[in-house]
Amino acid sequence: MADKIQNAYETSKNIYDDVLTQGSIFSKLYIKLFWGGTDDNKIAEEILSYISNDFNGKLLDVPVGTAVFTASKWVSLTNARITCLDYSKDMIEQAEARLREYGHIEFVQGDVGNLPMEDESFDIVLSMNGFHAFPDKDRAFQETWRVLKKGGEFISCFYIKGKLKQTDWLVRNILSKKGWFTPPFQTENELKAILEKMYSKIEIHTDGAMVYFRCIK
Repeated sequence: MADKIQNAYETSKNIYDDVLTQGSIFSKLYIKLFWGGTDDNKIAEEILSYISNDFNGKLLDVPVGTAVFTASKWVSLTNARITCLDYSKDMIEQAEARLREYGHIEFVQGDVGNLPMEDESFDIVLSMNGFHAFPDKDRAFQETWRVLKKGGEFISCFYIKGKLKQTDWLVRNILSKKGWFTPPFQTENELKAILEKMYSKIEIHTDGAMVYFRCIK
């Protein structure tokens, strides 16, 4: 399963950023038809606004992907220590190409289901567009919680089912079969139930079939 996921993302590397940022007419049409026009650029902007511009703690970005949304923010946080982790070697290499010259940012190839970090070692854990691809979501929730400090923030966004029929069809019949997404997927209520058991405070928003949220441990 893990190899299928990695292969899927490596074969799509030339269009990955374009689809997320709607950089072409094709991408804009795809998002409009299958995702109800949800703008990942706006969701990313909202997500990153949760992180203070003077943040000076330790942050884990998992999966970092190509850092297409996060690069400029990470560059600006010169007093922070940022760890970018991804299972895909190709994604790590693309992110490094954007950020390797900055000493406060490090890169790790690893598995979110078995994070090579100590308990309670990060002030913020960020996970953008990752959980719908993770094969063991329960383990991913547990591990991101484990490495987060008490009082720290877990910030994330990903696909949830039951919001848009055309998106659910796309995920079920194409994206999951190709390895880009991996079932099972949560509904909004199922996700809330998971987060409420783990975190002291949660704030959840939805935009089409995407959810974005922040939680305090």
